[in-house]
Amino acid sequence: MTLTSTLPVHVAARTTAARTARRRALLNWVAVHALAIAAALFFLLPFVFVLLTSVMSDQQALTSDLWPGSWHWGNYVKVWQTPGFLTWWRNTLLYAGAGTVLTVVSSLPVAYALAKFRFRGRNVALMAVISMMMLPPQVTIIPMYLFWANQLHLTGTLWPLIIPMAFGDAFTVFLLRQFLLTIPNEYLEAARMDGCGDLRTLLRVVLPMAKPAIAAVALFQFFSCWNDYFGPQIYASENPGAWTLSYGLESFKGAHHTNWNLTMAATLLVMAPVIILFFFAQKAFIEGVTLTGVKG
Repeated sequence: MTLTSTLPVHVAARTTAARTARRRALLNWVAVHALAIAAALFFLLPFVFVLLTSVMSDQQALTSDLWPGSWHWGNYVKVWQTPGFLTWWRNTLLYAGAGTVLTVVSSLPVAYALAKFRFRGRNVALMAVISMMMLPPQVTIIPMYLFWANQLHLTGTLWPLIIPMAFGDAFTVFLLRQFLLTIPNEYLEAARMDGCGDLRTLLRVVLPMAKPAIAAVALFQFFSCWNDYFGPQIYASENPGAWTLSYGLESFKGAHHTNWNLTMAATLLVMAPVIILFFFAQKAFIEGVTLTGVKG
């Protein structure tokens, strides 16, 4: 009789304890991740607003409604068919793609030399690279513009922005050097004992091991070129055929200043490739950024 009466009490107590433990675990998880959730919402909600506004009608986009009354996916077709939009895409891909390749190819040998070679003035060269990182482009824009305009007559094109990338980038050199410092010298010495010269050692040994850092700096450079507004404004503004997406978007917004749905659709089309690229390459990007900060 006693056993039968106390058994449900024990079961109820265990159930209550289990529910309390689950509730406590949930509260602990929320407390630990509250800041991350708030930060995620802080960055995500603007994209949601842009997406919802981009599929509204012209009239609804001017109201305070947050949810589309009807979904107008044709807004993206209208933006894509805007005269010059495909040209802006082509110019941006040329600028970002060529600039990224030239920057990585020209910066890797410099970073390798600063990280692994012993020569007089190496520290001075490193300080010069770091100094270049602190020099804003606005300081040198006037003499550089006069050089490209008067000497080479290349203003009105993107070449004044692309050609200098073939001579390296201070930020890219610095990040690659930081990663190359983590590669043990024993690998390089073993390659030299097998008869590899410096160039072959760089290509056969260092390059495969430096893929995470190369991916990171390549993404940094690609994003920088894709989003660059200042450079195309200075060198290419006089020629609509050389505009990039960042500069063309400003012109598009001025022409459709009352069509917020089209403006948001154009903005999303400009941002989408960068977002997609980052999600596909985020593992290599995060790994490269982490490893480049191991040694100073």
